[in-house]
Amino acid sequence: QVQLVESGGGLVQAGGSLRLSCAPTRSIAALNVVAWYRQPPGQEREFVANISIGGDRKYADSVKGRFTISKDKARKTLYLQMNSLKPEDTAVYFCNAKWRVTGSDVWGQGTQVTVSS
Repeated sequence: QVQLVESGGGLVQAGGSLRLSCAPTRSIAALNVVAWYRQPPGQEREFVANISIGGDRKYADSVKGRFTISKDKARKTLYLQMNSLKPEDTAVYFCNAKWRVTGSDVWGQGTQVTVSS
């Protein structure tokens, strides 16, 4: 069974930067790693950014201009570069993949990002 492994979270001061990475435990052509979500403390999981197969990117309004999603297709690794971090960016960040045929989701275990003021 394939899993997604996120890394790069941590504690950072406001204004700082972090880079998250996500990769599947096995390289499978039928699995497309596509998006980042986050779940702030006591809140629902919310969309952060996604990237299409063609490279089109979409961002939540709250992160536009500060976060950049990118993908290394050869390594099937998804990245999220987070700059100008704010305390309200504090959350567990999850990466999301979809099976090409069924569209069903695969989720990572999450990585904690904490931004201090």
